[in-house]
Amino acid sequence: MNEILKISEDEYEKYTLEKRKDIVEFHLLNNQSYQSFIGNKTIENWDEIPVMTKKDFQKPLLERISKGFSKKTIYINKTSGSSGDPFIFAKDNFCHALTWANVKRLFGWYDIDFNHSYQARFYGIPLDFVGNKKERLKDFLSKRYRFSIFNLSDSELEKVFSKFKTKKFDYINGYTSSIVLFAKFLQHKNIVLKEYCPSLKVCMVTSEMLFEEDKKLLQKHLGIPIVNEYGASELDLIAFQNPNNEWQVNSETLFVEILDINNKPVPNGVEGRIVITSLFNKAHPFIRYDIGDIGILDEKSSFKKPILKKLIGRTNDVAILPSGKKSPGLTFYYVTKSIIEDDGNVKEFIVKQLKLDTFEIEYVSKIELNSSQINKIEEAIRTYLEDGLQFIFTRKEVLKRSKSGKLKQFQSNL
Repeated sequence: MNEILKISEDEYEKYTLEKRKDIVEFHLLNNQSYQSFIGNKTIENWDEIPVMTKKDFQKPLLERISKGFSKKTIYINKTSGSSGDPFIFAKDNFCHALTWANVKRLFGWYDIDFNHSYQARFYGIPLDFVGNKKERLKDFLSKRYRFSIFNLSDSELEKVFSKFKTKKFDYINGYTSSIVLFAKFLQHKNIVLKEYCPSLKVCMVTSEMLFEEDKKLLQKHLGIPIVNEYGASELDLIAFQNPNNEWQVNSETLFVEILDINNKPVPNGVEGRIVITSLFNKAHPFIRYDIGDIGILDEKSSFKKPILKKLIGRTNDVAILPSGKKSPGLTFYYVTKSIIEDDGNVKEFIVKQLKLDTFEIEYVSKIELNSSQINKIEEAIRTYLEDGLQFIFTRKEVLKRSKSGKLKQFQSNL
């Protein structure tokens, strides 16, 4: 990792182009699955390499790993399936070690020692006995204390808060929606967490969208800097907020492109599909891999320091409207959010598209939404999107999270 970091800005483009060429040549020579994926095509330049998706990996792992590797000599894990396509993947040990060298380096930007700093962890956990105990043991060995995020009622959040009063946590790490919910609990009680847990330095949120209003809420009621992390378990950290408040893309172990619908690169500043190449994974090819997200690279990006200007959301989170218009599902979520949370009554909510013109908003609140609030939401959505949409508002005790504990803010049944 240190050798990569020493490469100068002037030399970095050459280094990146060589690394991506090397990894393609390696897999064409050593990976039968990738050879059959490419077929008989003669590839003259990078843009001719076909784009991979998770569906290209729907075959047994042993059929996908490269010559010279076996299950005993690689790291194997599986994705959470939050995009709808969970799958088992592999990394060779060197690639896996580089991933963690990078994580340690980036956390170090905020004075966090990954091996010794004490983490308050807001993540899902397996609920079966063996899986649960295994995860708890890993947490213990990794200096982490895990809060279960499957029950985030006020009584449970009171217990979470009491742990912060008695344990010397150095940082918080976990799913955005769960930490935001905890911050709302603190807001209701007019508490700044840092005053009760002075050892806290920083909070890293991951796996779900972080909206600007939520970031302000977290900063105010946690009382520490909030760092936005964007990653994928099968790859690495993809982007990590640096101390200058830029979302710095990982150019050390990945090559990140933004492509249009025809798989052609778009200029920096233009939105498109996020497509990633893992430069070091020899055990399993991730070459021009469409991760299923839409984003924009900043105009000032360079090969050595690409900046993610905006992460717009998942490509499969799209609302299709009666007029034929398509809109990112998070638009619905964002418009609703701007009204629904004004008075602090609603703790969290999700938007579901049931039919072309029908949406259900499930929410958790102290008191039911009144007709004035409902009218405001419907009016705002008409302004941003279109007329003629029907809404069902359903108050819930608790929202259903995925098996991993993530909250999917927009869901389409179409």
